[in-house]
Amino acid sequence: MQKVVMYCTAVCPYCVAAERLLKNRGVTEIEKIRIDLEPQKQDEMIARTGRRTVPQVFIGDTHVGGFDDTSALDAAGKLVPLLNS
Repeated sequence: MQKVVMYCTAVCPYCVAAERLLKNRGVTEIEKIRIDLEPQKQDEMIARTGRRTVPQVFIGDTHVGGFDDTSALDAAGKLVPLLNS
């Protein structure tokens, strides 16, 4: 299974939803980068993604996007194959 990294905050409901979706698809470990605890990581996130909102999900080297993007990928049947590639 590919490594999953997620930029997130503690109080973001979309971060919680993204984590739940990923775990429901078999992900056992998510490396969380908390931009609320490490504000300098927000600049890193923006540089890597071009986006300012959380969550921002990476599967392996692939930037998936936020919760809506991750959910759409799942609905299209492409999330699990990406996780297992």
